[in-house]
Amino acid sequence: MRPQTATEKPNIDEKGSPKDGVPQSSDTRLFMQVLAFTDCLDTSQIIACLEKHNICGALYEDINDPYGISIVTYNQDPEYFVTTLRQMLHDDPFAMLTPKPQYTMFGRTYSIGYEQDLQECLFDRPIRNATNPDNQWAIWYPLRRSGKFETATPELQREILMEHGSIGRAYGEAEYATDIRLACHGLDQSDNDFVIGILGKKLHPLSALVQRMRKTKQTSQYLERLGPFFIGKVAWQNKG
Repeated sequence: MRPQTATEKPNIDEKGSPKDGVPQSSDTRLFMQVLAFTDCLDTSQIIACLEKHNICGALYEDINDPYGISIVTYNQDPEYFVTTLRQMLHDDPFAMLTPKPQYTMFGRTYSIGYEQDLQECLFDRPIRNATNPDNQWAIWYPLRRSGKFETATPELQREILMEHGSIGRAYGEAEYATDIRLACHGLDQSDNDFVIGILGKKLHPLSALVQRMRKTKQTSQYLERLGPFFIGKVAWQNKG
């Protein structure tokens, strides 16, 4: 590939493998946000509000907080989160809740350049995973890679990511877990790099996957920080 000169306009499109000989490229991606609250005494009121406003996403009840909930929403336009969603959150019943900003996560879908189907990668898969009725449990958390990873050779980076990816695929093929991966560079309040959602039918396999990932090179040697973790069970979903 010809090196980019300092005067060239950066190409920030998402890219995939050529399809029928034509390069895949997209200048849009999906933005997703996790917002958590406490002091929720009636989840049914929250569901009614989400349905009234035709919100797309999922509602979780927090396993670690008997009054806790979290909503996961998505849109291609980031302005949605500071207009439509913001206005809804200013009204009852959300106005009666107490936000838990330590669990706020915001990111964007991304490609690594090898995807066979860019539409599936950027839009279809994350929406399907977030709203699939089979995915009744979820663990959401942010992470930041260490500078050691960022300065590693491309060959070592691929080796590290392939080990991580092969474990994820094995759990996916066994129908234990699936995931949503978002980039949050410059979008996260704690300067994290990625937001990860691990979703599945049961909670134990999700915990087992996190445990298994602790032994990988990426987690054990190349992460600066991980978490906090939000763990919840689905109370409502809407694909839109």
